[in-house]
Amino acid sequence: MTTPDLCVVVGATGAMGTEITLRLARRGLRVLAVARRGDELEKLAISDDLITPCVADIADDTAIDTISACIDSPVRMALFAAGLPVRGSVDTIPPGDLAVATNIKVGGLVRLLHAVRDHLVDGSRFVTIAGSLGLEPGPLDAAPGTANAAVFNLMRQLSALYGPKGVTTHTIAPGPVDTPRLRAFVETESAETGQDPEKIWNRYRAKTSLGRLPTLQEIGWIVETLLAPEAAVLHGSVINVDAGTRHGVH
Repeated sequence: MTTPDLCVVVGATGAMGTEITLRLARRGLRVLAVARRGDELEKLAISDDLITPCVADIADDTAIDTISACIDSPVRMALFAAGLPVRGSVDTIPPGDLAVATNIKVGGLVRLLHAVRDHLVDGSRFVTIAGSLGLEPGPLDAAPGTANAAVFNLMRQLSALYGPKGVTTHTIAPGPVDTPRLRAFVETESAETGQDPEKIWNRYRAKTSLGRLPTLQEIGWIVETLLAPEAAVLHGSVINVDAGTRHGVH
């Protein structure tokens, strides 16, 4: 059987999704790039003929049929990289935002599965990006901590369900990553608190044992590595790529 050459990336226009999409295309794989904004998808698709835009809101069930209708071959990798628009501690977050976060990260993951499941074959990869806050949440991380904890549980369920079919599941858990979004958060915090931006960056760096944050290129490399046949042995695992942010021993 010919190895499938189609990958599906949800959240393709985010910083991490863009890096992954372009890396897969450079490898010669066709990529179905899924995101909400058509203009951003068109800009991404222009960069490589192997990238096909698919406008869909993964927070809505209509995304299932929209994505599925764009798939014309077995799927080599389906990857969920959508981010969260909500933040705050349990003291400040509107309770309904927890449902928003869960709908995107957990419901969205199930929608992606339903869209691609009929196209998964022996050797396919089903991958999600789930932040380490789901394992070691901070006091200000109500939404990402709660939603990502649920993602870890759901991916464990999927590993048991799809492993016997030859489809491997992989959860990538980065800590804070050096992205434009994080840099914007640092600038906002600096403006609001009067702290030097470098002091805020040092706080992020201090949480790692490497002394720096992971880069988008390093996360993309991890995803690309999962394409190797030998990566099947990582089935069902959580791959920590957080530069030593996670300190618990389990």
